Amino acid sequence: MPADPSPHRVARVQALTAALKDHILVLDGAMGTMIQPHKLDEAGYRGIRFAAHAKVVKGNNDLLTLSQPTIILDIHRAYLEAGADIVETNTFSSTRIAQADYGMESLAYELNLEGAKLARKACDEYTNKTPGKPRFVAGAIGPTNRTASISPDVNDPAFRNVTFDELRAAFREQAEGLVAGGADLLLVETIIDTLNAKAALFAIDEFFEASGLRLPVMISGTITDQSGRLLSGQTPEAFWNSLRHVKPLSIGFNCALGAAQFRPYVAELSRVADALISAYPNAGLPNAFGEYDELPHTTAGHIGAWAKDGLVNIVGGCCGTTPDHIKAICESVAGVVPRKIPKQPVKMRLSGLEPFSLAS
Repeated sequence: MPADPSPHRVARVQALTAALKDHILVLDGAMGTMIQPHKLDEAGYRGIRFAAHAKVVKGNNDLLTLSQPTIILDIHRAYLEAGADIVETNTFSSTRIAQADYGMESLAYELNLEGAKLARKACDEYTNKTPGKPRFVAGAIGPTNRTASISPDVNDPAFRNVTFDELRAAFREQAEGLVAGGADLLLVETIIDTLNAKAALFAIDEFFEASGLRLPVMISGTITDQSGRLLSGQTPEAFWNSLRHVKPLSIGFNCALGAAQFRPYVAELSRVADALISAYPNAGLPNAFGEYDELPHTTAGHIGAWAKDGLVNIVGGCCGTTPDHIKAICESVAGVVPRKIPKQPVKMRLSGLEPFSLAS
């Protein structure tokens, strides 16, 4: 599938680069949080097209791109109205691997294509309203529900339920669909296993080589608890050392923790990474019912402090955040100078679970 090398896409990437030099950009907030108030039942998720599908599909939020596109489009618009600069596609689980749970593997490419088209439509609408504030589409690439480094069987630590090549093929298909649908950049996010991320980034690079088009790539890991490590065990600096060869547009963290718990890990990446820094935390920690209670001004207060301390370039919200959170975040970083990328000394930088550096 040839990528679109159109002047429009090139101009948008140039506008993104210029905007990042000028000010802190704001990502949108949670998709699932905005879907929940619609209280969709099984029939609601199926729509007309999938009414006779053999498996239960309730909870497959990515399917709503095809079965309830107006809902997804309106969510994108709500975040743009709140002030978001970058909108993520509704494609977090749009790989063959993740969609296998619903018997919908064959929809993977279409989900990404149409997901990007919906986000593109919303962004173009708002860019046309205010051309001085361009909006951008981030093609969201989630981690899948399988990990290449961790056994799902506690009795067999060597067992894996997915291979690197299976992940690579699935992520390649996803990237192709997102770019064909109009994504301006690709966002490999909510990384709990660095090897999964390597498969995604390898697949993206393969696609870029074949298509002749290169787009910016954002990388966002997840610190799963206050141990300060990814689920696969790496510290923030080790995580960066593992992926810095990709030369991403940005590196950062999202999900799992609220902004109050996020700061030390964002600060560590900001210290070591010669790339832009992104951060989009949850609206606090979940309560006993799995819901998020943190108010917009609280989340925004933390993020605004990071901005003022020169830690970040791209901010936003993850689970539990709403357009009200994004509006408050936009206000908290307005006029704040974005973080300057530090010049790092030349060293050999390696990583296992911990980082290792050796000066030249």
